[in-house]
Amino acid sequence: MQKVLVAGGAGFIGSHLCESLLQKGHTVYCLDNICTGNPKNLEELQKNPSFHFIEGDVTQPVKLPQSLHIDAIFHLASPASPNKNSSRSYMNLPLETMLANSEGTYRLLELTKAHSARMLYASSSEVYGDPLLSPQKETYWGNVNPNGPRSVYDEAKRFGEAISMLYVRKFSVDVRVARIFNTYGPRMHPDDGRVVSNFINQALRNEKITIYGDGNQTRSFCFVTDMVNALESLLFLDNLSGKVVNLGNPDERKISELATMIKEMTGSSSEITYSELPQDDPKNRKPDISLAKELLSWEPTVDLEHGLKQTIEFFKN
Repeated sequence: MQKVLVAGGAGFIGSHLCESLLQKGHTVYCLDNICTGNPKNLEELQKNPSFHFIEGDVTQPVKLPQSLHIDAIFHLASPASPNKNSSRSYMNLPLETMLANSEGTYRLLELTKAHSARMLYASSSEVYGDPLLSPQKETYWGNVNPNGPRSVYDEAKRFGEAISMLYVRKFSVDVRVARIFNTYGPRMHPDDGRVVSNFINQALRNEKITIYGDGNQTRSFCFVTDMVNALESLLFLDNLSGKVVNLGNPDERKISELATMIKEMTGSSSEITYSELPQDDPKNRKPDISLAKELLSWEPTVDLEHGLKQTIEFFKN
Protein backbone atom coordinates (compact mmCIF):
# COMPACT_ATOMS: atom_id res chain seq x y z
CA MET A 1 0.00 0.00 0.00
CA GLN A 2 1.15 3.52 -0.73
CA LYS A 3 1.35 6.90 0.98
CA VAL A 4 -0.70 9.25 -1.20
CA LEU A 5 -1.00 13.04 -1.07
CA VAL A 6 -4.31 14.40 -2.41
CA ALA A 7 -4.13 18.15 -2.96
CA GLY A 8 -7.66 19.50 -3.00
CA GLY A 9 -8.86 16.46 -1.08
CA ALA A 10 -11.67 18.30 0.73
CA GLY A 11 -13.38 19.12 -2.56
CA PHE A 12 -16.14 17.26 -4.36
CA ILE A 13 -14.04 14.85 -6.45
CA GLY A 14 -11.10 14.98 -4.03
CA SER A 15 -13.06 13.73 -1.02
CA HIS A 16 -14.49 10.81 -3.01
CA LEU A 17 -10.95 10.01 -4.14
CA CYS A 18 -9.64 10.10 -0.54
CA GLU A 19 -12.45 7.78 0.52
CA SER A 20 -11.72 5.30 -2.27
CA LEU A 21 -7.97 5.30 -1.56
CA LEU A 22 -8.60 4.59 2.13
CA GLN A 23 -10.94 1.73 1.24
CA LYS A 24 -8.12 0.21 -0.82
CA GLY A 25 -5.74 0.37 2.16
CA HIS A 26 -3.61 3.37 1.22
CA THR A 27 -2.47 6.02 3.72
CA VAL A 28 -3.92 9.37 2.64
CA TYR A 29 -2.60 12.86 3.31
CA CYS A 30 -5.24 15.40 2.32
CA LEU A 31 -3.90 18.90 1.62
CA ASP A 32 -6.53 21.64 1.33
CA ASN A 33 -6.86 25.32 2.22
CA ILE A 34 -10.70 25.00 2.34
CA CYS A 35 -10.94 27.81 -0.22
CA THR A 36 -13.56 25.86 -2.15
CA GLY A 37 -13.39 22.53 -0.32
CA ASN A 38 -15.90 21.55 2.34
CA PRO A 39 -14.75 20.29 5.78
CA LYS A 40 -18.00 18.28 6.04
CA ASN A 41 -16.70 16.08 3.20
CA LEU A 42 -13.94 14.89 5.53
CA GLU A 43 -15.91 14.18 8.72
CA GLU A 44 -16.26 10.44 8.14
CA LEU A 45 -12.76 10.12 6.69
CA GLN A 46 -11.14 11.62 9.78
CA LYS A 47 -12.36 8.65 11.82
CA ASN A 48 -9.90 6.50 9.83
CA PRO A 49 -6.38 6.40 11.39
CA SER A 50 -4.88 6.18 7.88
CA PHE A 51 -6.30 9.60 6.98
CA HIS A 52 -4.34 12.77 7.75
CA PHE A 53 -5.59 16.29 7.05
CA ILE A 54 -3.09 19.07 6.38
CA GLU A 55 -4.59 22.54 6.14
CA GLY A 56 -2.41 24.35 3.64
CA ASP A 57 -2.17 26.01 0.24
CA VAL A 58 -0.41 24.38 -2.70
CA THR A 59 1.09 27.76 -3.59
CA GLN A 60 3.06 27.67 -0.29
CA PRO A 61 5.68 25.14 0.89
CA VAL A 62 3.93 21.87 1.79
CA LYS A 63 4.58 20.98 5.43
CA LEU A 64 4.91 17.21 5.66
CA PRO A 65 6.41 15.17 8.49
CA GLN A 66 10.19 15.07 7.88
CA SER A 67 10.46 11.30 7.81
CA LEU A 68 7.47 10.87 5.48
CA HIS A 69 8.10 9.48 1.99
CA ILE A 70 5.24 10.17 -0.42
CA ASP A 71 4.68 7.60 -3.18
CA ALA A 72 2.01 9.34 -5.23
CA ILE A 73 0.40 12.77 -5.59
CA PHE A 74 -2.99 13.77 -7.00
CA HIS A 75 -3.18 17.51 -7.81
CA LEU A 76 -6.87 18.47 -7.78
CA ALA A 77 -6.38 21.80 -5.97
CA SER A 78 -8.22 24.52 -7.91
CA PRO A 79 -11.55 26.32 -8.02
CA ALA A 80 -13.55 24.76 -10.86
CA SER A 81 -16.99 26.36 -11.05
CA PRO A 82 -17.60 28.85 -13.90
CA ASN A 83 -20.65 30.50 -12.30
CA LYS A 84 -19.91 34.14 -11.53
CA ASN A 85 -22.75 34.14 -8.96
CA SER A 86 -20.94 31.57 -6.81
CA SER A 87 -18.36 32.74 -4.26
CA ARG A 88 -16.50 29.48 -4.97
CA SER A 89 -16.17 30.02 -8.72
CA TYR A 90 -12.98 30.74 -10.60
CA MET A 91 -14.67 33.92 -11.81
CA ASN A 92 -14.64 35.21 -8.23
CA LEU A 93 -11.32 33.58 -7.32
CA PRO A 94 -9.34 34.35 -10.49
CA LEU A 95 -5.91 34.91 -8.96
CA GLU A 96 -6.26 31.92 -6.65
CA THR A 97 -7.19 29.78 -9.66
CA MET A 98 -4.24 30.86 -11.75
CA LEU A 99 -1.76 30.48 -8.89
CA ALA A 100 -3.06 27.04 -7.83
CA ASN A 101 -2.44 25.74 -11.35
CA SER A 102 0.89 27.50 -11.90
CA GLU A 103 2.80 28.05 -8.64
CA GLY A 104 0.88 25.21 -7.02
CA THR A 105 1.63 22.78 -9.83
CA TYR A 106 5.30 23.79 -9.79
CA ARG A 107 5.57 23.14 -6.04
CA LEU A 108 3.86 19.75 -6.29
CA LEU A 109 6.06 18.76 -9.23
CA GLU A 110 9.14 19.68 -7.16
CA LEU A 111 7.77 17.57 -4.31
CA THR A 112 7.16 14.68 -6.72
CA LYS A 113 10.73 14.95 -7.98
CA ALA A 114 12.20 15.13 -4.47
CA HIS A 115 10.30 12.00 -3.37
CA SER A 116 10.84 10.10 -6.66
CA ALA A 117 7.06 9.74 -6.66
CA ARG A 118 4.52 9.91 -9.46
CA MET A 119 1.90 12.62 -9.92
CA LEU A 120 -1.45 13.09 -11.62
CA TYR A 121 -2.32 16.62 -12.68
CA ALA A 122 -6.07 17.20 -12.88
CA SER A 123 -6.56 19.27 -16.01
CA SER A 124 -9.93 19.96 -17.58
CA SER A 125 -11.96 19.71 -20.76
CA GLU A 126 -11.82 23.53 -20.61
CA VAL A 127 -8.40 23.34 -22.28
CA TYR A 128 -10.43 22.73 -25.47
CA GLY A 129 -12.27 26.04 -25.01
CA ASP A 130 -15.32 26.38 -27.24
CA PRO A 131 -14.35 23.42 -29.45
CA LEU A 132 -14.65 23.40 -33.22
CA LEU A 133 -14.42 19.59 -33.26
CA SER A 134 -16.65 17.01 -31.60
CA PRO A 135 -16.02 14.67 -29.93
CA GLN A 136 -12.82 16.15 -28.49
CA LYS A 137 -9.69 14.00 -28.81
CA GLU A 138 -6.49 14.53 -26.84
CA THR A 139 -4.74 15.50 -30.08
CA TYR A 140 -7.06 18.52 -30.53
CA TRP A 141 -5.34 21.77 -29.46
CA GLY A 142 -8.54 23.62 -28.67
CA ASN A 143 -10.21 26.96 -29.40
CA VAL A 144 -9.49 29.09 -26.33
CA ASN A 145 -9.85 32.83 -25.85
CA PRO A 146 -6.57 33.59 -23.99
CA ASN A 147 -7.82 36.80 -22.38
CA GLY A 148 -11.60 36.32 -22.01
CA PRO A 149 -13.38 35.99 -18.66
CA ARG A 150 -12.97 32.18 -18.63
CA SER A 151 -9.26 32.35 -19.45
CA VAL A 152 -8.24 32.45 -15.78
CA TYR A 153 -9.27 28.78 -15.65
CA ASP A 154 -8.74 27.64 -19.26
CA GLU A 155 -5.24 29.06 -19.55
CA ALA A 156 -4.31 28.08 -15.99
CA LYS A 157 -5.08 24.45 -16.84
CA ARG A 158 -3.17 24.72 -20.12
CA PHE A 159 -0.16 26.09 -18.23
CA GLY A 160 -0.47 23.29 -15.66
CA GLU A 161 -0.28 20.76 -18.48
CA ALA A 162 2.71 22.54 -20.04
CA ILE A 163 4.79 22.63 -16.86
CA SER A 164 3.85 19.01 -16.11
CA MET A 165 5.17 17.93 -19.51
CA LEU A 166 8.29 20.05 -18.95
CA TYR A 167 9.05 17.99 -15.83
CA VAL A 168 8.48 14.76 -17.76
CA ARG A 169 10.87 15.78 -20.54
CA LYS A 170 13.56 17.68 -18.60
CA PHE A 171 13.65 15.83 -15.27
CA SER A 172 12.10 12.43 -16.15
CA VAL A 173 9.46 12.95 -13.45
CA ASP A 174 6.56 10.52 -13.73
CA VAL A 175 3.52 12.74 -14.38
CA ARG A 176 0.18 11.91 -15.97
CA VAL A 177 -2.48 14.43 -17.04
CA ALA A 178 -6.23 13.82 -16.71
CA ARG A 179 -8.51 16.06 -18.77
CA ILE A 180 -11.64 15.88 -16.63
CA PHE A 181 -15.02 16.45 -18.29
CA ASN A 182 -18.22 17.42 -16.40
CA THR A 183 -18.51 15.34 -13.24
CA TYR A 184 -21.45 15.22 -10.82
CA GLY A 185 -22.73 13.31 -7.80
CA PRO A 186 -23.18 13.49 -4.02
CA ARG A 187 -21.06 16.09 -2.17
CA MET A 188 -21.38 18.68 -4.91
CA HIS A 189 -21.60 21.97 -3.05
CA PRO A 190 -25.11 23.48 -3.29
CA ASP A 191 -23.80 26.89 -4.43
CA ASP A 192 -20.96 25.77 -6.67
CA GLY A 193 -22.83 27.05 -9.72
CA ARG A 194 -22.51 23.88 -11.82
CA VAL A 195 -25.45 23.08 -14.04
CA VAL A 196 -26.47 19.83 -12.29
CA SER A 197 -26.50 21.34 -8.80
CA ASN A 198 -28.19 24.53 -10.09
CA PHE A 199 -31.01 22.62 -11.75
CA ILE A 200 -31.56 20.26 -8.81
CA ASN A 201 -31.65 23.13 -6.29
CA GLN A 202 -34.08 25.14 -8.41
CA ALA A 203 -36.30 22.11 -9.02
CA LEU A 204 -36.44 21.09 -5.35
CA ARG A 205 -37.45 24.64 -4.40
CA ASN A 206 -39.96 24.83 -7.27
CA GLU A 207 -38.10 27.90 -8.52
CA LYS A 208 -37.57 28.73 -12.18
CA ILE A 209 -35.01 26.39 -13.76
CA THR A 210 -32.70 28.77 -15.60
CA ILE A 211 -31.04 27.63 -18.82
CA TYR A 212 -28.32 29.91 -20.17
CA GLY A 213 -28.55 30.03 -23.97
CA ASP A 214 -31.15 28.20 -26.06
CA GLY A 215 -30.62 24.86 -24.30
CA ASN A 216 -29.22 23.16 -27.39
CA GLN A 217 -25.65 23.33 -26.12
CA THR A 218 -24.44 19.94 -24.93
CA ARG A 219 -22.53 18.47 -22.02
CA SER A 220 -21.46 14.94 -21.11
CA PHE A 221 -21.95 14.06 -17.45
CA CYS A 222 -19.74 11.53 -15.63
CA PHE A 223 -20.76 10.19 -12.21
CA VAL A 224 -18.13 10.81 -9.55
CA THR A 225 -17.42 7.15 -8.71
CA ASP A 226 -16.63 6.45 -12.37
CA MET A 227 -14.30 9.46 -12.41
CA VAL A 228 -12.48 8.35 -9.26
CA ASN A 229 -11.91 4.88 -10.72
CA ALA A 230 -10.40 6.45 -13.81
CA LEU A 231 -8.15 8.82 -11.85
CA GLU A 232 -6.80 5.95 -9.75
CA SER A 233 -6.11 3.81 -12.81
CA LEU A 234 -4.34 6.66 -14.59
CA LEU A 235 -2.01 7.27 -11.64
CA PHE A 236 -1.34 3.74 -10.40
CA LEU A 237 -0.90 1.87 -13.69
CA ASP A 238 2.74 1.65 -14.78
CA ASN A 239 4.38 3.08 -17.90
CA LEU A 240 1.97 5.98 -18.40
CA SER A 241 4.29 8.89 -17.65
CA GLY A 242 3.64 11.79 -20.02
CA LYS A 243 0.22 10.51 -21.06
CA VAL A 244 -2.63 13.03 -21.43
CA VAL A 245 -6.00 11.28 -21.19
CA ASN A 246 -9.61 12.44 -21.51
CA LEU A 247 -11.77 11.22 -18.62
CA GLY A 248 -15.52 11.64 -18.88
CA ASN A 249 -18.75 10.11 -20.09
CA PRO A 250 -19.30 10.30 -23.87
CA ASP A 251 -23.09 10.21 -23.35
CA GLU A 252 -23.79 13.68 -24.79
CA ARG A 253 -26.99 15.45 -23.67
CA LYS A 254 -28.60 18.79 -24.45
CA ILE A 255 -28.87 21.14 -21.48
CA SER A 256 -32.61 21.44 -22.15
CA GLU A 257 -32.89 17.64 -21.87
CA LEU A 258 -31.06 17.68 -18.54
CA ALA A 259 -33.41 20.36 -17.19
CA THR A 260 -36.48 18.35 -18.21
CA MET A 261 -35.06 15.14 -16.68
CA ILE A 262 -34.35 16.82 -13.35
CA LYS A 263 -37.75 18.51 -13.29
CA GLU A 264 -39.49 15.17 -13.86
CA MET A 265 -37.31 13.20 -11.44
CA THR A 266 -37.92 15.70 -8.62
CA GLY A 267 -41.65 16.03 -9.34
CA SER A 268 -41.08 19.77 -9.50
CA SER A 269 -43.56 22.42 -10.61
CA SER A 270 -40.70 24.65 -11.76
CA GLU A 271 -40.97 26.59 -15.00
CA ILE A 272 -38.00 26.21 -17.37
CA THR A 273 -36.75 29.65 -18.45
CA TYR A 274 -33.96 30.90 -20.69
CA SER A 275 -31.30 33.55 -20.17
CA GLU A 276 -28.36 34.96 -22.11
CA LEU A 277 -25.41 32.60 -22.70
CA PRO A 278 -22.22 33.82 -20.96
CA GLN A 279 -19.26 34.88 -23.10
CA ASP A 280 -17.10 32.01 -24.43
CA ASP A 281 -19.41 29.36 -22.95
CA PRO A 282 -18.72 26.13 -24.90
CA LYS A 283 -21.45 25.01 -27.31
CA ASN A 284 -20.65 21.34 -26.92
CA ARG A 285 -18.69 18.94 -24.74
CA LYS A 286 -18.18 15.30 -25.65
CA PRO A 287 -15.01 13.41 -24.79
CA ASP A 288 -13.44 10.88 -27.08
CA ILE A 289 -12.38 8.28 -24.48
CA SER A 290 -10.75 5.82 -26.89
CA LEU A 291 -7.38 6.39 -25.22
CA ALA A 292 -8.79 5.79 -21.72
CA LYS A 293 -10.34 2.54 -22.93
CA GLU A 294 -7.03 1.48 -24.49
CA LEU A 295 -4.64 2.47 -21.70
CA LEU A 296 -6.80 2.06 -18.60
CA SER A 297 -9.38 -0.51 -19.74
CA TRP A 298 -11.87 2.03 -18.37
CA GLU A 299 -15.21 3.42 -19.38
CA PRO A 300 -18.12 4.81 -17.31
CA THR A 301 -20.65 2.34 -15.90
CA VAL A 302 -23.19 4.66 -14.18
CA ASP A 303 -25.87 6.01 -16.53
CA LEU A 304 -27.21 9.54 -16.17
CA GLU A 305 -30.61 8.54 -14.77
CA HIS A 306 -29.09 6.39 -12.01
CA GLY A 307 -26.48 9.01 -11.16
CA LEU A 308 -29.02 11.84 -11.03
CA LYS A 309 -31.22 9.78 -8.69
CA GLN A 310 -28.36 9.47 -6.19
CA THR A 311 -27.44 13.14 -6.57
CA ILE A 312 -31.01 14.33 -6.06
CA GLU A 313 -31.29 12.23 -2.89
CA PHE A 314 -28.10 13.84 -1.59
CA PHE A 315 -29.50 17.34 -2.18
CA LYS A 316 -32.83 16.44 -0.57
CA ASN A 317 -31.01 15.40 2.59
